[in-house]
Amino acid sequence: MAKVGIMGAGSWGTALSLLLYSNGHEVTVWSISGEEVEMLSREREHKSKLPGVKIPEDMRFTTDMEETVRGKDFVILAVPSTFTRSTAKKMSPFVEKGQILVNVAKGIEETTLMTLSEQIEEEIPQADVAVLSGPSHAEEVGRKLPTSVVVGARTKETAEYLQKMFMNEVFRVYTSPDILGMELGGSLKNVIALAAGMADGLGYGDNTKAALITRGIHEIAKLGVKMGGAKESFMGLTGIGDLIVTCASVHSRNRKAGYLMGQGKTMQEAMDEVKMVVEGVYSTKAAVALGKKYGVDLPIIEQVNAILFEGKNAKEAVYDLMMREGKAEHNAKPWN
Repeated sequence: MAKVGIMGAGSWGTALSLLLYSNGHEVTVWSISGEEVEMLSREREHKSKLPGVKIPEDMRFTTDMEETVRGKDFVILAVPSTFTRSTAKKMSPFVEKGQILVNVAKGIEETTLMTLSEQIEEEIPQADVAVLSGPSHAEEVGRKLPTSVVVGARTKETAEYLQKMFMNEVFRVYTSPDILGMELGGSLKNVIALAAGMADGLGYGDNTKAALITRGIHEIAKLGVKMGGAKESFMGLTGIGDLIVTCASVHSRNRKAGYLMGQGKTMQEAMDEVKMVVEGVYSTKAAVALGKKYGVDLPIIEQVNAILFEGKNAKEAVYDLMMREGKAEHNAKPWN
């Protein structure tokens, strides 16, 4: 049995706390909101984010960060990506040298273009930082539906330790040394999911979504490999797998926000209606900046950016994508 601290009592933090509890671990969950802690302690259910999923009576919720972090075998960071750095900074005094921290959020910092693990390592240099990612909606993990993910770490020892801690009959865990590739796949797929949602909101069909998913992973992989990620990461669970589920699922907040924008709502109106952090909105500017920095053409991501921040009409963006100059799909095989 391990002692686990979970930073963040949203849908994903709560779902992972239930998973780890069911694996026999002692779990303490932190929230910045005293009201949320009181509600979860009293109701034993997160009715707004995981309705119908019951929480065991002996799972502890607290606003005490030190209690959640100090002395734990590993700690999960499940706060929204925009709060990862600030939360890590506040945690740092309580983190022991070599203590394992597992980031499960997805995003890229707009100002620095750093991944979340890089931000955590900068704020908590004494930690052993790992990442868990893949196609894993909290709503389904909370209901114990079969799910497969990947855990990435700096060492094989840490990755295999976490694999054993998380894995069970409904939650299969693979390992990878490619933290960068995993995080880029997990962050950039949210931008493509916004585009897929916009296409749905405009009334387009399966052909359109298939094109967005396929060309979207091409853009993500092209940039990711240029930055040093492994191509296999983008072809696996943390790339195409995560992209498929986020573009297609009714649980996807990014797809839902895109859908509302496709129907004519503004970015802010869509985010307000979703009532959860839409990570893709915050990753889009960073993705465009990374494309420019590494000299990689990202036509879909650039059009999403124009819709979000330059007032471009979504239907016009689709037209511009379709009418670009004709190209070969790939150059893997020469013409005769």
